[in-house]
Amino acid sequence: MTNFTLAANTGMVLGDDDPVEGIAHAADLGLEAVEFFDIEGADRTAVREASEDHGVDIAASLTVGVAANVGADGDSITDPSLHEDAVADIERSLDMGQELSAETLIVTVGPERDDLPPGAEHRAIVNVLKDAAPAAEDAGITLVLEPLNNPVDHQGYYLDSSYEAYEIVDAVDSPRVKVLYDIYHQQITEGNVIDNVREHAEFIGHYHVADVPGRHEPGTGEINYANVFEAIDETGYDGYVGLEFSPSGEPDDAVEEVLSLTE
Repeated sequence: MTNFTLAANTGMVLGDDDPVEGIAHAADLGLEAVEFFDIEGADRTAVREASEDHGVDIAASLTVGVAANVGADGDSITDPSLHEDAVADIERSLDMGQELSAETLIVTVGPERDDLPPGAEHRAIVNVLKDAAPAAEDAGITLVLEPLNNPVDHQGYYLDSSYEAYEIVDAVDSPRVKVLYDIYHQQITEGNVIDNVREHAEFIGHYHVADVPGRHEPGTGEINYANVFEAIDETGYDGYVGLEFSPSGEPDDAVEEVLSLTE
């Protein structure tokens, strides 16, 4: 058994549009936690009650507004002129997270810009997270900054390097601001997964998993997830590992396969 807890994305993995139904589904599969994308659109009271009734934690959801851009255009926290909007959107997300008793909220940064000098996007992200950190500390919710891959899924997204994400988190210097290390994205962008998580465990506050290629469940591609899970466990990590993949077949079978890797 591992020290960490697996959390399935209710929509992407379990196929349940309503996170309330996803929580019941997860409990039936023996999962202890879930994630879902749309914190603002969810019936948060119903989600919290379902979480309590089934004994299933809300491991993570996304922030909203300026702090939830996974693309190559649109408003984002890489734009220094939107600093106040970004901080306000994160604070609003934290309020919603408290309604759910969520553990973690995911921050994405949006596009690399060609109208700013070098380093400006990096500084803009640091400044937003520094100003949002006190609210996260007060809420008892961890903000996790997510690098995404450029070559396959998120062309034009600014933050593709886990190493830059560690630098940002180190500069913010808050116990409630960490990195979301998505093994699928970082295998595509960097590789060297096991050494990376061993060397930077202090900065990582959440994990996501899927295999490469295809973004299907662990065991369908090139990543040796049994070894990766063992390495994560050896760092002492006792948080959540989010399942964020497209099942190659039946969702229940895919989840059971992943659970078998942690036994």
